[in-house]
Amino acid sequence: MTERRQSVTVLGSTGSVGENTLDVLARHPQRFSVFALSGHSRIDLLFAQCMVHQPRFVVATDAQAGPLLQSRLAAHSSATRVLIGHAALDEVAAHEEVDMVMAAIVGAAGLSSCMAAARAGKRLLLANKEALVVGGSLFMDTVRAGGATLLPIDSEHSAIFQSLPGDRSLWPSVVDKIILTASGGPFRTRDPATLRDVTPQEACAHPNWSMGRKISVDSATMMNKALEVIEAKFLFGMDPSRIEVIIHPQSVVHSMVQFVDRAVVAQLGVPDMRGPIAYGLSWPQRIASGTATLDFSVMSSLTFETFDTRDHRLRFPGLQLAWEAMAAVSGTTAVLNAANEIGVAAFLEGRIRFDHIHAVNQTTLAGVSFEPPASLHDILALDARVRARAQEAVAALAH
Repeated sequence: MTERRQSVTVLGSTGSVGENTLDVLARHPQRFSVFALSGHSRIDLLFAQCMVHQPRFVVATDAQAGPLLQSRLAAHSSATRVLIGHAALDEVAAHEEVDMVMAAIVGAAGLSSCMAAARAGKRLLLANKEALVVGGSLFMDTVRAGGATLLPIDSEHSAIFQSLPGDRSLWPSVVDKIILTASGGPFRTRDPATLRDVTPQEACAHPNWSMGRKISVDSATMMNKALEVIEAKFLFGMDPSRIEVIIHPQSVVHSMVQFVDRAVVAQLGVPDMRGPIAYGLSWPQRIASGTATLDFSVMSSLTFETFDTRDHRLRFPGLQLAWEAMAAVSGTTAVLNAANEIGVAAFLEGRIRFDHIHAVNQTTLAGVSFEPPASLHDILALDARVRARAQEAVAALAH
């Protein structure tokens, strides 16, 4: 008897993770079908994806782009139905015919649809680290209450998940610490005094990974690693004191777990997001991902560096904000995320310097007081208020 194909919604299909997801899905047409896609304003790409994958629905969150996409699909007699607006993301994430949801919308904008998928008990493939950073315990409570299966897609968290015992109940007693690896980005060896002169083009030129502009800047500041530390706390129920970050420039060891007997288990692979995507789609099995084979014959060395050097502390001052935010009142990690999104956007727009991103984060964290959020509504309200405060910080620095 033929096994039923798994129906997949890809949220953020026009981003790098979304495109890689569609590549993996296309390699296994007998196993997966695309139920829905979503994008914001990259309508040419979204239209092309609809033509290839023929989803039941496509969501355009940009109100002006939606009708244009609709007319282009109609002109080609496509059966794909166009939905417009952010609320439609929740609809295609929670639809009764959907088995899996790839959550690849960058930033806090993806939180609501992640929550919708969790409430509906889907297999949720989480590439949007901000859902955990912003949603925190509330998000994890929703996952448990909905009976959802949460699988990490970030290469580091996927590596940790693959390195841990299959029996989650063992984790607290056998794990000594989690070790997240970081490439160091494009400025690992750059003189910290010159970072004020960094251009957006330089910040987006990651040495190992092909990523979107926002996450590329986060890698350059190491704020992506700060967010990943927070994500690891919630994903694996790990005390922040047992999460360590080290620099590994080659991006071959994607992360490690050290156990109480001091054995270390690591996951290795070429730097290609299709690996963790394929694992999330097929878990607990494995399927071909399309990634290249790791060739040990040409691998001269694997090197590691700590963050304890003075220069690394000056290059990446934002990393420590992860532990500070986790130690503060619940909701502070959401404040950090919102401030960083505003700071990065302002840098990419040429309104502030590269080194000002950290200043925006610090100023905003110090300037916002709030009660711990108790609902999605509270989180979104806090997020909006923080963004306004961060914009004030940007304006002050821009003068």
